[in-house]
Amino acid sequence: MIGIVGGGIAGLAAAYRLRKRGHDVRVFEASDSLGGLAATYETNGDDIERYYHHLSKSEETIVELADELGLGDDLEWRIGKNAYYVDGVVHPLDTAWQIAAYPHMSLYDKFRLGMLTLGIDVRGGIPDFDAYEELAEYEHTPIEDFVVEHTTRGVYDNFVDPLLDGKFGERKHDVSAAWFLGRVRFRGERDLLRGELLGYFDGGFAPLIDALIEAVGRENIQTGSRVTELDTEGDEVDTITVETAEGTEVHEVDSVVVAAMPNVLEDLTGFECEIDFQGAVCGLATMSESLMDTYWLNIAHDAPFGSLIEHTNFVPRERYGGDHLLYVASYVQGPHEDLWQMTDEEVEDVWFDEIEDMFPDFDRSAVEEFKVSRNPRAGPVYERGYLDLVVPYDLADDVAEGVYYAGMASEAQYPERSLNGGIVAGYEVADRISRRLQ
Repeated sequence: MIGIVGGGIAGLAAAYRLRKRGHDVRVFEASDSLGGLAATYETNGDDIERYYHHLSKSEETIVELADELGLGDDLEWRIGKNAYYVDGVVHPLDTAWQIAAYPHMSLYDKFRLGMLTLGIDVRGGIPDFDAYEELAEYEHTPIEDFVVEHTTRGVYDNFVDPLLDGKFGERKHDVSAAWFLGRVRFRGERDLLRGELLGYFDGGFAPLIDALIEAVGRENIQTGSRVTELDTEGDEVDTITVETAEGTEVHEVDSVVVAAMPNVLEDLTGFECEIDFQGAVCGLATMSESLMDTYWLNIAHDAPFGSLIEHTNFVPRERYGGDHLLYVASYVQGPHEDLWQMTDEEVEDVWFDEIEDMFPDFDRSAVEEFKVSRNPRAGPVYERGYLDLVVPYDLADDVAEGVYYAGMASEAQYPERSLNGGIVAGYEVADRISRRLQ
């Protein structure tokens, strides 16, 4: 049997691939729910993710998986309207005309930024169309140095720097230009007349997780089952110990996939991962009226949140019983931050005080319900030299033969964490296990 530690999308994807190839698998999930960061809330209609989700056109593996599971026709590509809130004004930034009209950068700033997003280096006057293909070349370059050199100081100060504040806070100067370039490349297809195309499933991501569970086989998945020990004999994995409500179980295994955060891997094997993670505090407001006409609003000033995402400006609110659904999201760089220490009620008060200041016409009584989700390890801090810190898929040389890793610290989650990256990581370890067992 192949034991899989973690019932998030990476663990389920690994189990799915291995089952398709005829292997006996068992997924062990410590909590009572599956799907990890794709877990959901109930609404007055379709379920919705606790943490905002959508797909970019660059995420091809998850689209292929949806097709295999019979959900290809349920994936809808919609325009996600983006904007930037600067000095009390919402500036749409979807079409070429809106970008041209943005007043906080010069025309030359916008030209240089546009060339960078297209992957073209125009320094020296001769366009280089292949300048940014090798991300590793910029692994040790600070983002500020890179952006100022390859675009302008105005682009960094008036556009990039506020975004980094919202994403990485006090750690922004540690992050590499390789991440920045990769993040630009990660973004999807853009219609210059309408905006960026983003994907979302009819019914949300829950049907995809459910279909994956059914494909793996519910009889092959145990929730409420925490793997507490991984034993090796002769430098090869031998058994795993699992704690459940009924007691302790010991399972013989041919291989083990740790599809969880690296702290779980360290607890089980002693393998130390040096990647730092940031936490997330994400609120979901159910409202009787809309806040704005934008899907994704980035904030340029020092707000107590990084972005406002009105989901029902992307997916029709009729799917949620007619309610308007708004995510309020912020990253935290550690438990020392005030936001992490606040109660849910304090978070709501602080956040909506700011929203009322930003949108004076908004009636706070329109908020009918507000739920807060927190995760201490929502994503990596993509610091300089990050690729040297990723955990290998195959840990035979570091731990024991038959031990594999498919969690958030894997290479598949670079340059940006995503559900697609989780599936890629799951497939990568499944392929390696199949080759080994054959």
